[in-house]
Amino acid sequence: MQKITTNERAKPTTEVRHLNHKEFRRPLLEILEDLKKPVQSRFIKYKVIKGQKIEFIPWYILTRLLDYYAPGWDWRITTSFDSNRVCVMGELTIKAAEGDFTRSAVGDELSEIEHYGSSYTNAEAQSFRRCCGRFGLGLSLWEK
Repeated sequence: MQKITTNERAKPTTEVRHLNHKEFRRPLLEILEDLKKPVQSRFIKYKVIKGQKIEFIPWYILTRLLDYYAPGWDWRITTSFDSNRVCVMGELTIKAAEGDFTRSAVGDELSEIEHYGSSYTNAEAQSFRRCCGRFGLGLSLWEK
């Protein structure tokens, strides 16, 4: 039997490759085609505002859809306040193979509200949904 020294022993090597969003970017047209597809009805929620039933897609569902279709996306906000309103300017950036593409939108809410959430979180969610719509995500709900 041949004796194997430590230098001769083969060390197992495992290459683990993590998805790096800087390395993996889809073409913009593919992303936009996917985002323009109607959102499945199981993701659509309802709320009643002033007696009217409103369909909407919660921010966390939009987040998951963006993670799936446009990995590496980015969200930035700027908040301003006046005497009775909160205003949130949001910028949604999709990182595609051709570069970064940004859409912006404003959400606003009365400072004093009597329904679910805070004026700040409601204004941010509104801004986020509008930015998503400008990329085509959930746009079919706005067209009704």
